[in-house]
Amino acid sequence: MKTYRSNFEPGTTRWAIRKAQWRALGISEEDMLKPKIAVINSSSEMSICFSHLDEVAEIVKRGIREAGGLPFEVKTTAPSDFITGAGRSGRYLMPSRDLLVNDIEVAVEGAQLDGMVCLSSCDKTAPAHMMAAARLNIPSILVIGGYQGCGTRHGKPVDIEDVFESVGELSSGAITIKDITEMCEVAVQGPGVCAGMGTANTMHIMAESIGMTLPGSAPVAARSEAMKELAIQAGRRIVGLVNDDLRPRQIMTPDAFANAIAVGLAVSGSINMLRHLQGVAAEGEIDVDVYRLIDQLGTKVPLLCAIKPNGPGRIEELDAAGGARAVMKQLSSLLNLDVMTVNGKRLRDNLNDVKVLDPKVIGSVKDPKSEGPSIIILKGSLAPEGSIMKLGLGDKTPTFRGICRVFENQEDALAALKKGEISGGQVIVLRGMGARGGPGVASASWFVAAVNGAHLGASIAVITDGQLSGLNRGFTIGQVMPEAADGGPIAFVRNGDYVNIDIHARKVDLEISEQEFKERTERLVPFVASEPNGWLGIYQHLVQPLSKGGTLKVR
Repeated sequence: MKTYRSNFEPGTTRWAIRKAQWRALGISEEDMLKPKIAVINSSSEMSICFSHLDEVAEIVKRGIREAGGLPFEVKTTAPSDFITGAGRSGRYLMPSRDLLVNDIEVAVEGAQLDGMVCLSSCDKTAPAHMMAAARLNIPSILVIGGYQGCGTRHGKPVDIEDVFESVGELSSGAITIKDITEMCEVAVQGPGVCAGMGTANTMHIMAESIGMTLPGSAPVAARSEAMKELAIQAGRRIVGLVNDDLRPRQIMTPDAFANAIAVGLAVSGSINMLRHLQGVAAEGEIDVDVYRLIDQLGTKVPLLCAIKPNGPGRIEELDAAGGARAVMKQLSSLLNLDVMTVNGKRLRDNLNDVKVLDPKVIGSVKDPKSEGPSIIILKGSLAPEGSIMKLGLGDKTPTFRGICRVFENQEDALAALKKGEISGGQVIVLRGMGARGGPGVASASWFVAAVNGAHLGASIAVITDGQLSGLNRGFTIGQVMPEAADGGPIAFVRNGDYVNIDIHARKVDLEISEQEFKERTERLVPFVASEPNGWLGIYQHLVQPLSKGGTLKVR
């Protein structure tokens, strides 16, 4: 009989007290010898993203029992961007990812369970689950919760992205409160994540691309028969993973990361995938620089599908066309096909029989939607360590030069937009919103959404060291590094300065003299942590730069 780490030596204290607890729970002597599997469930009654996960957990547990395992459901924190983002301008969102990683460690490592199945739904859960898997390095598999259904209004489709941008339309007078109210009534038609190529669907696709889900997992409609079948198969497979001792770091290798980045470029995923994948690498001590991979692969990987907000396509169309598997099939010549995946097969074996079911949705390397790159790293005097811009179809003007309007928070920028004080030709700088300065990577995404709703997205640029949403679009540059709190040049940009953005040269420069640059640098006041207490205080003191994934380390 195989020995599991969860089976303690008879006669020891931990064996005795666990036996007493578990016998009281009704667990049989026979079951106590089986592999013990955590079912990580971030269900919540506060968010539609997670509202169906209790059902999914039951399906997974059934699969585990059928395969000869003993499941234990573990409830964790459940961060939802559109719910948890209400407090402190979204400052709890990024820290919630790392809280979730530590939450999982306490439950799974503390109990010495043998493996885990993670139910991944909204933006922060999939990266947190991969980070926890990389850190603990016990057999693990992700089950994708799926995307939500959307409705119609006046015969036109309406989804959460439309609601997200409605504030800008309201401020411009294009719509009324009544219009927004009616949109809210129909935009979300069931459980699951935002129906676009936002961070959630992007990270679901990244999880499959890196090998941590069963093939065909992303994207998938929440509560669909396909999602349910994947859930029960994952429950069965985790027992095999434990018995085979196939661990996450054997799957999430540098080559697997390169594959995931290639797929991310091919679908023009959320720019947030970069810091999340770097966080996974950091937790697993995997030698990967995700930002360098973007530079290396960007010119090689074309855009194969244009799903909202990148183009007119919808996430259900990508699903019907074959999903991430079909995209990987089209990219086969650019991928390492020998990487291992959680089903115990090499990627090449998983792609053998895959076909693109709709070439109008998923293009090919020879006939793409755009030559790419769909995401670029910009460096320059304003971002010496880099910043990220999403190009999507690549139809943006290649250069932009504008006069700066500087804001220290999103609320002031939104107020200025509402007053009509933001106009074409401006570069809106939102700073002091990074991982340490925020703290917690404060949101600039609501402002960008409002700008697009006000139809200013093509005539202004937005630059921030804070957080953007995967649903954001337009001439936006996020994750400026170093952030203001770490002494980055974004800290001393002034109203009236000019910034020049050159997409072809991959440059974002603050147009001041070398002497002025030096003097402003010397006058910078050292950052002082502003959060003495609570989770944000702990996060502010421990968080690493986003270039390192924004993970937590003792400084």
